[in-house]
Amino acid sequence: MLMFSRYWWMVALRGLLLLLLGVAAITWPGATLTVLVLWIGAGFLVNGAFALGAAIVGRDVQGRGWLVLDGLLGIVAGILTFVYPGITGLVLLWLVAGWAIVSGVLQIAAAVQFRKVIRGEWLLGLAGALAILFGVLLIARPAAGLLTLTLLIGWFALFYGVVLIALGFRLRGLARRLGSDPLLGRT
Repeated sequence: MLMFSRYWWMVALRGLLLLLLGVAAITWPGATLTVLVLWIGAGFLVNGAFALGAAIVGRDVQGRGWLVLDGLLGIVAGILTFVYPGITGLVLLWLVAGWAIVSGVLQIAAAVQFRKVIRGEWLLGLAGALAILFGVLLIARPAAGLLTLTLLIGWFALFYGVVLIALGFRLRGLARRLGSDPLLGRT
């Protein structure tokens, strides 16, 4: 847990990037399908890279296998999005919904594992629940169109980013208590 808390900033940065993506999607909902595909592909890659990075630096963390799987899932989804940019709106919708649901389940599983070693693990569980809710909403209303998908992605990324930032700062507090925050000059 000590190693994982030392890299609290990775979780907070992941949240900040998702927050920025959310603001952009809400501000400019009329983006073209190509731009939407690139946004989502980049989001998958960044999200996957940060989840994988957190799992790598947290080698001694119980349940980090879920983070590895979450990271690999995000990276694969991002690569597939860039390799096949001409996908239709419905396929894009199902890809995003599937990723959100599976990623949410994996995050809830990781939160259950983390409950033994960290206070505030519920934030990771909440992030997972938000991801699942987002995926279910997409499946329930597939004909709503890509404009709605853009807005849903924006609001999801906004709330999800805020939750991850809060989790990052919880981890920072843990690092301070353990005296291991590299950004504060203590190891």
